[in-house]
Amino acid sequence: MIKLILSAPVPAMAVAFEHSFQNTENVEIIPGPFETIPEFDCMVSAANSFGLMDGGVDAAITAYFGPQLQERVQQNIIREYLGEQPVGTAFVIETGNSKHPWLVHAPMMRVPLIIDGTDAVYNATRAALLAIFQHNKSAGEDRKITSVALPAMGAGCGQVPPGQRRPANCTDIAPPDIPSSH
Repeated sequence: MIKLILSAPVPAMAVAFEHSFQNTENVEIIPGPFETIPEFDCMVSAANSFGLMDGGVDAAITAYFGPQLQERVQQNIIREYLGEQPVGTAFVIETGNSKHPWLVHAPMMRVPLIIDGTDAVYNATRAALLAIFQHNKSAGEDRKITSVALPAMGAGCGQVPPGQRRPANCTDIAPPDIPSSH
């Protein structure tokens, strides 16, 4: 099971996360920025469709891992998505940091905009977890992602209130029971 570590740098976020995930065994809430999380394999970036990582938590990710990470994210977007990654998709890329080797880029918005009242947090979180699931299916044991640092998706320019940032039913990426149409 993948451990999700939710970064809550604002007290209201931590309270909302604690309330939403109080009985979820694979979720840990850290009341602080992601840089205070000592151990994680993978960081999730919910930047935008063009890989511009220069604001909010994405600016912190770029500062932490170095500008080469943003450049490689953008090169991957050019190579795999012809320059614009659709919202609701995600990919895993190496960070170049041996302690935290992976980043998932899962845009919540095409360009910076307010996403309160939309399903953008759900779609980006689900896409991120599915990208990790796909990565782990083909990765050797020493390259599997087992712990994921997840920021408060939508908290910055998305202006999603703390109580609405729960990534819906995305905490378990086991295959769901698909109802029969018969």
